[in-house]
Amino acid sequence: MENDLYMDIPPATTATGRRKPRVIAVANQKGGVGKTTTTVSLGAAAAELGHRVLIVDLDPQGNASTGLGINPRNLTSTMYDVIISQIPLDDAIEASIVKNLFIAPSNLDLAGAEIELVPAMSRESRLKSAISGVADDFDMVLIDCPPSLGLLTINAFAAASEVLVPIQCEYYALEGLGQLLRNVTLVQRNLNPTLAVSTIVLVMFDARTKLAAQVAKEVRAHFDEKVCRTVIPRTVRLSEAPSFGQPITVYAPSSRGAIAYRDLALEVAGSRKPV
Repeated sequence: MENDLYMDIPPATTATGRRKPRVIAVANQKGGVGKTTTTVSLGAAAAELGHRVLIVDLDPQGNASTGLGINPRNLTSTMYDVIISQIPLDDAIEASIVKNLFIAPSNLDLAGAEIELVPAMSRESRLKSAISGVADDFDMVLIDCPPSLGLLTINAFAAASEVLVPIQCEYYALEGLGQLLRNVTLVQRNLNPTLAVSTIVLVMFDARTKLAAQVAKEVRAHFDEKVCRTVIPRTVRLSEAPSFGQPITVYAPSSRGAIAYRDLALEVAGSRKPV
């Protein structure tokens, strides 16, 4: 792992003088590691703190969208239209049930985008261009990446300034992470020199097992200060919330999972300060 993967994120402003949004790609090559749960829950908790948050659902499974109560059958515009037809991102954004939290939804149409992007002009930078059109409207943009390293994820890395990696506290926790970091390095060198792995989040932590503690210790040894102090527990409530179309902060606001994601939001985003 190279040191330049972990550079500090410099502050920046838009043409209007407003601070540019933090654009964070939430990525892990492995599926089932709590990536979408972390995207939705962190976004909802940050919105509670006063940040205007946009979640970009870049996963064709659309779990971030349905997890916020969006019916994929009722959508007129999705991230497929943004990426392939290059419609304005603002045309695809939907409000959520959480104040300050918005979603640019996806559905299975996005699965074809990987193939359709291959011959396309500026294929790696379409998401970056789309997000620039709404930069004045948000404090934070969280991109829920698919569990693969194709052109959709490359678009996310080209658009983002940071990568947040959820790592489950289970056996093979670091599996696939080396390839993810190599891809981040490639994008740094060729498309986005400001990209950095800024945050590692330990998720699915079961305090009853020695394995979870061992994995957490190993991850902290590898990534040091990039690992958040907050650890997300494995809870039934976190698993249930998406089926009700609600983030954990709404579905079970006093649960351990909701409290953990609020703590994580404070650690990652802090309280919203006036510009």
